[in-house]
Amino acid sequence: MDKYLCIHGHFYQPPREDPWLGTVLPEGSAAPACNWNERILRESYAPMGWARRLDGSGRIADILNCYEWISFNAGPTLMRWLERDDPHTYARMLEADRLSMSRWGHGNALAQVYHHIIMPLAGKEQRRLEIQWALDDFAHRFGRQAEGMWLAESAADTATLEELAAHGVRFTVLAPRQARRICTPDGSWNAVDEHSLDVRRPYRIDLPSGARITVFFYHGAISRAVAFEKLLRDGESFWHRIAAAAGEGLLTLCTDGETYGHHFTFGEMALAHVLAQAYSGRDGIRPTNMAAFLARHPAEWRAELHEPSSWSCVHGVERWRSDCGCTDGGHPGWNQAWRKPLRDALDIASRAVDTHFESKAPALFTNPQQALSGFGLVLCGAEQRQDFAARHIMLSADDAAAGSAWKLLTMKEQMLAAYASCAWFFDELSRIEPVNALTYALRALEIRRQTGGGDIPEEFLQQLEKALSNKPEEGTGRTIFENRVLPRCETQASLVLQALLTTAYQGRLQAGVPACASWPAVDVEITVVPAGTDGQPAENSRNAPAASGTARIRWHPAAWDQPFSWELCNTCGRTLRRGGNILLSPPDGLQVTVTGTQGGDSSCGFDQLPWNKKQALAMTYILHSVAQRRADALARTPDALALFLPWEEAQQDQPDAHLWEEFAPEMLLALATGTGPQDARAQAAAAWLYKVELPAGARRRLEATAQQTALKLLESPVQWTALEKLVRTLSEHVAGLDWWPVQNRVWAMRPWNAQAGAAARALGFRPDDPQ
Repeated sequence: MDKYLCIHGHFYQPPREDPWLGTVLPEGSAAPACNWNERILRESYAPMGWARRLDGSGRIADILNCYEWISFNAGPTLMRWLERDDPHTYARMLEADRLSMSRWGHGNALAQVYHHIIMPLAGKEQRRLEIQWALDDFAHRFGRQAEGMWLAESAADTATLEELAAHGVRFTVLAPRQARRICTPDGSWNAVDEHSLDVRRPYRIDLPSGARITVFFYHGAISRAVAFEKLLRDGESFWHRIAAAAGEGLLTLCTDGETYGHHFTFGEMALAHVLAQAYSGRDGIRPTNMAAFLARHPAEWRAELHEPSSWSCVHGVERWRSDCGCTDGGHPGWNQAWRKPLRDALDIASRAVDTHFESKAPALFTNPQQALSGFGLVLCGAEQRQDFAARHIMLSADDAAAGSAWKLLTMKEQMLAAYASCAWFFDELSRIEPVNALTYALRALEIRRQTGGGDIPEEFLQQLEKALSNKPEEGTGRTIFENRVLPRCETQASLVLQALLTTAYQGRLQAGVPACASWPAVDVEITVVPAGTDGQPAENSRNAPAASGTARIRWHPAAWDQPFSWELCNTCGRTLRRGGNILLSPPDGLQVTVTGTQGGDSSCGFDQLPWNKKQALAMTYILHSVAQRRADALARTPDALALFLPWEEAQQDQPDAHLWEEFAPEMLLALATGTGPQDARAQAAAAWLYKVELPAGARRRLEATAQQTALKLLESPVQWTALEKLVRTLSEHVAGLDWWPVQNRVWAMRPWNAQAGAAARALGFRPDDPQ
């Protein structure tokens, strides 16, 4: 048997979307990124798709799609976000799987349980839905059936493996210390541990039902060295460690995918070096994936597991239900006794949700369990709402009943999301992960109430009281729930307020004209009727209605709700009109009131919105304002250059130079693209700009605009000469500009002709690349 290598990356982010809006809101701890998904995308997921390999002089010799050469799983909650927020990296992953299918006959991608819940702690229905929805999601995205599935935290027991096998999953991946004993082909059983287990062969597990499933065990020592011992500092050292451990069979390494780039800066470059050694056949080692290896080398040895067990808790699965001592090590004096009451509280909420579904669903669905299983197709976009409704919702259901049916399905999905493993993984109850878990539980319980169930069970709140934060100021789980989670709940009034501010900040709010604010989970359409007698919004009208109007709401995937009326009051500041647009500034005193609807009266002021939703509105405002400012500056730049006169006599600077510096990024871009005068005035501007030290904000503005300009030059017909001039001119004035997305696009356009090669060299590619 030859020597093979499989490096597996577990790429996962928990569900971070606000359950009412369906979008990932700002997370302060992720700054300067807007949220943790965005930050890790920049640091890991995108660099993994375009990993640089540099020559001895630091120029780019190769760009490698690491996903094409590693085994990987990307959780459905992460893939859903990538599809919407970074389609380029998303497409890079899909392309990598297709290429590996062509190369080895089996794709690199593995499925992953849908919400990353700890399967041995899940109920039977939870296990079934997590696997079914995950397989549907995988098939829709990758265009094939999954052969393997990653279990959250590699947590496994017999019931979980039985469910995998029942769904046609052929194999999974576990930690070597999860193996209890193994059986040779001749029937001899032997106890093993992490050090004595031969991880280079697959093992078959015979299940009580008569089904079988294969397990690959990864190499524990090298995987830990990659994840925790800084092995990624040097790609060559990484390779030597692999070569020393490789032998006949398959050497498998497993780490979190975020290890490469996020945990260790430039870790993806060390990985790219190792992958290049493997596909060149160095030391007789060849890369493959687990499915391809299994097709050629079926498991002949058997294994039994420690049950339940996982890869990140030496106590089995206690990390997700007790104070077992396993944490991230950040606060040695803290305890995690809060883990059990948190899980117990969620179990109470889950039972309430399940009982409600069982009582309501038979009147709404032709087969409630089939509808629930099939809902995963809607979640991933594989089935349209109307097609699902035709198959599963009772023909006799009117709009209100159909709306309830959709809500019940959403209720069940939100309750599952509350069990994502990260809620228990770290060391503190008030962290963002437990708070998010309670937020999903709140949304599920809210839908339960809206569809005829009771209020939040008191037993749920009492159980949360038993969960004590390590921070005295945070109190108990109940106080965290009341102070941090309940304010996130949306009402008609809060949605209208956010829709008013969103459309106003985007310059789309006009009297009498419907405007729609859209989030992935909900649309809010509003029409403003000004309260002023002259048809204008009232100015300086404290404590009096500033405006009123109508609104309607559409929760996805249901239909529009009935229209209702709202009223806006402004207790401080003014509601103004500039041109045709209504401005709501400042927002502090704004309050929306909704009366006389089926949902009951509701009122919401800006100060009542939670921090993350206020921050999202701030981002809407600043993004639109900056875009307007950039567009205005670019439009004015030709005039500025035309008025930048050649210097005379002993002139050494421009009069009021600090004012001209406001235009510096746009002036540089105009000089680099040839827009504006190309005479002595341009030469004088260029000479002056050499002396300008761009502040950080102006530098980022130039970088972003230059990248956009360069990418447009690469659209058909490609303007290679203009691209080269742009890059060289800007690089002469400002050192170290980031051309990362432009380099990626140029690399994908090989082979290069002479003009393309010149542009590529200006972008940092080595001179001897093919022309």
